[in-house]
Amino acid sequence: MQIFYTIAETQQYLKTQQKAGKTIGFVPTMGALHTGHISLIESSKKENDLTVCSIFVNPTQFNNPEDLKKYPRTLEKDAELLQAAQCDVVFAPSAEEMYPSLPKLKFDFGTLETVMEGKFRPGHFNGVGIVVSKLFHIVKPDKAYFGLKDLQQVAVIRQMVADLSFDLTIVPCPTLREADGLAMSSRNMRLSAEARALAPHIYQLLLLAKERLQHGELSADTKVFAAGYFKKTPEFELEYLEIADFDNLAPVEQAQEPGKTAICIAAFLGGVRLIDNIVF
Repeated sequence: MQIFYTIAETQQYLKTQQKAGKTIGFVPTMGALHTGHISLIESSKKENDLTVCSIFVNPTQFNNPEDLKKYPRTLEKDAELLQAAQCDVVFAPSAEEMYPSLPKLKFDFGTLETVMEGKFRPGHFNGVGIVVSKLFHIVKPDKAYFGLKDLQQVAVIRQMVADLSFDLTIVPCPTLREADGLAMSSRNMRLSAEARALAPHIYQLLLLAKERLQHGELSADTKVFAAGYFKKTPEFELEYLEIADFDNLAPVEQAQEPGKTAICIAAFLGGVRLIDNIVF
């Protein structure tokens, strides 16, 4: 496994591989890797000659400086996991390498960034758009793999790829969960033992909300139920629960045709912000 820390050496190596006719799969991450990330690596390896993983905690997508400061950085452990997964290339740049000067470009993703994560984390998707577009230009992958736990991020990146005519395919991959249902996330390692024991309530609520909607309940009533659910567990601070169209994330009044309804949630638990979703 090759590990590179600069853009120039990464591009030089990958250009050589592409000239040799090798296809490239790409998994962009912010590190603190877990089984969910490794599943993306495995998906890429099945479909490409070469798999590249980037590890970069992107400062431009954090609207909360304290959140950026606390985000786990575990490069040595991450490299061990990637080596075991037979990843071919790791690109682990510094912030100075990626941003010699602060970017002046601004992305506008329209209504996609005015709901849910975009509403509560202003500027977040601008930062995502900038760093992912830079990474795409550096790596020049044939396919890029993203987990559907970050459903809104996948929608934003798909729009960016379409609007800017990037010559690559976005491959969304299912959310991986712990045995108790908690969505795998790098932020989970920040949970205390007590909070970790409570965290599966998020997925349990999603399942209950799905059941109610499938039985014809209106979205507004399901959201009232969700608020009441968390009042019984005051350790949680519910930020939002939205019921939306899977394709454009616009709010819907009731369940749509199969595969088109997304229930998305964000909640704080012990000072850690957790997100999850379910699509049915």
